[in-house]
Amino acid sequence: MDSAWLVPAALAFGIALGAGVFAIVLMAARRGQRAADVVSTAVPDGVDQVLDALESAGVVLDPSNNVVKASPGAMAFGLVWHQALVHPELVALVDRVRRTGEPVTEELHLSRGPFGDAAIYLFVRVARLGARYILLLAEDRTESYRLEEVRRDFVANISHELKTPIGAVGLLAEALVSASDEPEQVKRFAKRLTKESERLARITQEIIELSRLQATDALTRADLVDIDHVVAVAIDQNRVVADSHRINLVSGGDAGAEVFGDETLLVTALHNLIANAIQYSPEGSRIGIGVSQRDGIVEIAVTDQGVGIPEDELDRVFERFFRSDPARSRNTGGSGLGLSIVKHVVQNHGGDIRVWSQPGNGSTFTIRLPEANRAVGASLGAHA
Repeated sequence: MDSAWLVPAALAFGIALGAGVFAIVLMAARRGQRAADVVSTAVPDGVDQVLDALESAGVVLDPSNNVVKASPGAMAFGLVWHQALVHPELVALVDRVRRTGEPVTEELHLSRGPFGDAAIYLFVRVARLGARYILLLAEDRTESYRLEEVRRDFVANISHELKTPIGAVGLLAEALVSASDEPEQVKRFAKRLTKESERLARITQEIIELSRLQATDALTRADLVDIDHVVAVAIDQNRVVADSHRINLVSGGDAGAEVFGDETLLVTALHNLIANAIQYSPEGSRIGIGVSQRDGIVEIAVTDQGVGIPEDELDRVFERFFRSDPARSRNTGGSGLGLSIVKHVVQNHGGDIRVWSQPGNGSTFTIRLPEANRAVGASLGAHA
């Protein structure tokens, strides 16, 4: 065999073999990198910082649906527990996106956390994040749903509240016509007609007042208000009703307290608290109205010895048209707006209102307002 061609052939074979080995090594390296990518839990650059900055919920999941990154909001909403999504509904959305590759958007009603009874409403969007990860974003819509529910309740309640006196006025007017030849009947129906028309006027006025308090210009001018005078006027306005129920109204505490605000509105708020206390107090009992000053805050407390409020209703007493005892309220002509008006008056003055109560042992409603010498005028336009 001629050795002249063996050297080039061997050289060519060596080059080919080396190229093959290099290709194998390169493929192995690439496969190794892909395997490392699968094992790695690192999310794409910048995603960590974005999730940390989110006020809403954000979650990044790997191909096994393990949570590799979650925003503080996701933890607060109870969406993640033990590095996994809590809710099957969210897992189903993630699986659908992984299967189809298309982003999805849904509104979901979920429980807060794995064991929670509280409900949350979330606007959820799920989409791919690169080739491996799934990004889930959730915006809390719970407050929007709650406000919508309050609005529906308000419309329903106001329709009911107005329908009763309006219907009564119509029936009494017809009765007056029928009893035109009976003077005593006319007097009786006329008296009831006057009472129902007054009730209708009172509800309408309170609705107007509440709407005005919720407006942006509810407190356009703030004057120096003497709290002693506010207490005296509010007590005087309720004196006749209290006396008719043999209820003793007693005032006391620190004298000389002053706040910045609208005296008429503050009198209305305190009047409503005292009237509410009278309404739920037994005859022959006592209602105390006390004023105190401390740490730059003026407190006006109204304490009764009435029926009290169940603990599960304490958070609702300031809602419009809410009544702890509907039968008693309707019998006494209550509209269910009094405490809501109190809340908005106080908030418009930069303060807050608190309630303590125990069934059978009475209640205490406390208005807290910034003291005049420390109040900041600019804060008086704060609204609920």
